Amino acid sequence: MKPLQQCAAIPWVEVGGAVLVLLITTRGTGRWTVPKGWPKRGMGDAQLAAQEAYEEAGVAGEITTKPIGSFEYTKRLHLFAWIRCRVAVYLLRADRQHLSWPEKESRTLRWVAPSVAATMVRERQLSDLLASLEPTSPKPG
Repeated sequence: MKPLQQCAAIPWVEVGGAVLVLLITTRGTGRWTVPKGWPKRGMGDAQLAAQEAYEEAGVAGEITTKPIGSFEYTKRLHLFAWIRCRVAVYLLRADRQHLSWPEKESRTLRWVAPSVAATMVRERQLSDLLASLEPTSPKPG
């Protein structure tokens, strides 16, 4: 079966010459990931990724128009149902973090160096994308 499509944002900031990325916890299992969601009619993928970053993490800023890559993971729907998802990933240069946002009470957020974030996520392809944002690599966006 072909994977279902989702879109995600990796929010990032530069602080004192160091790049930090934002990870959030999932609502179900509490594992570390990036803001992501299902496509919505009438909304482009990059716009959707930016919207998910706001809804899930309260961040806003400038989103890239093209994905930097993708990753796959298995999503649990309920006790007996799992689906495979492919996630297109966009960079979001965060310029503000709101004091409140829709999913604030159901998630934990952490700004960390890309190399640290790469060790916190479960998905190997997402880990590789995060590691590629380390300051020794070309700066994001």
